Amino acid sequence: MFGKSKSSLFQKLGKTRDNLRSGLANLFGGGTKPRDADFELLEEQLITADLGVTASLEICESLRKSVRSNRIKSADDLQAALAEDLLRRLAGAERSVDAFTGTKPRVILMVGVNGVGKTTTTAKLAHRFQNQGKKVMLAACDTFRAAAIEQLQRWGDRLDVPVIAQKHGSDAAAVAHDALQSAMARDMDVLIIDSAGRQHINVDLMEQLGKVVRVLKKIDDNTPHEVWLTIDAGNGQNVLSQIENFSRFVSLSGVCVTKLDGTAKGGILVAIAEQFQLPVMFIGVGEKQEDLREFVAQDFVDALLDRDD
Repeated sequence: MFGKSKSSLFQKLGKTRDNLRSGLANLFGGGTKPRDADFELLEEQLITADLGVTASLEICESLRKSVRSNRIKSADDLQAALAEDLLRRLAGAERSVDAFTGTKPRVILMVGVNGVGKTTTTAKLAHRFQNQGKKVMLAACDTFRAAAIEQLQRWGDRLDVPVIAQKHGSDAAAVAHDALQSAMARDMDVLIIDSAGRQHINVDLMEQLGKVVRVLKKIDDNTPHEVWLTIDAGNGQNVLSQIENFSRFVSLSGVCVTKLDGTAKGGILVAIAEQFQLPVMFIGVGEKQEDLREFVAQDFVDALLDRDD
């Protein structure tokens, strides 16, 4: 059986897994070899799970050839081959989080569009780093919305983490500047900057994000050490355009994928890995603080395909 952590992930990825299961069920159903129509159905399910058209077609063609050559003779063989293919495609998406080497504080800039769970992810990261014994500070640089500042301050109170903030409408770059100066003076291990949620087509706001980065670099040219884009898995292929557009203004070092538990589109991680070679730093699979977890490709694929190797 799955271990406790993997079992939880298995439950959380149920919608994507059930979607794939309908396509896999017909392959070797009743002990007979799959027909072309069965592979076409699997293609549809992979595309629906948002692996992307190209990857879905390539995977099914590879499986089809292996069945014809008798390298795949059973449903177990097919599942193993599919798992191997997915792991290969996700190899570049796995990166161990080592946020505390080198000069302190480690500065993480969180970016993303409105409504993806960026501020909540920021708080969950703070909680995670706290549990590792690190001194954490937050910066409320979403100065466009008073509610966003208040939300981060509430999280700071709950976690007993200092939050650097100014009034609604303040210059976000000035807040980031003050936060980094304060974090350095107070010997913080980690500074997490929560930037304004913005639509990736809003050029003015995106340029403002670039200003935040430039101001940080005036203090320390190595900052921010990390720029993590938070994306909602339920947005499917639209997240690819978000990655592309944010990359024009800031140098992304990873993505945090939220709400995987509420969507059947978990295959988007494969599309991200293939098209952008960006690591998936964390995945969100629920509302609890412990539901933010580091991405481990093997665990993800095992839960997706109902494997317990």
